[in-house]
Amino acid sequence: MAVSIELGKALDKAYENSTLDEVLSAPPSALAGLTEKHDELLAGMGIKTLRDLGSNKYFATAGVLVALSGKVG
Repeated sequence: MAVSIELGKALDKAYENSTLDEVLSAPPSALAGLTEKHDELLAGMGIKTLRDLGSNKYFATAGVLVALSGKVG
């Protein structure tokens, strides 16, 4: 089954027509709203690509906690 996702609004215009692998290899500033300054700050944490950002244990844990917060109660 083919799956299609529209990520245009989540990405910087320069990456809107990129492949998934190209996007994951791009710097964090490929996300709409992040800048090269964010790239520099994140690089200090060893995060140089979107793949690094998405697989970082701290960001992943925070994302899970936020998702769980909607299920509590």
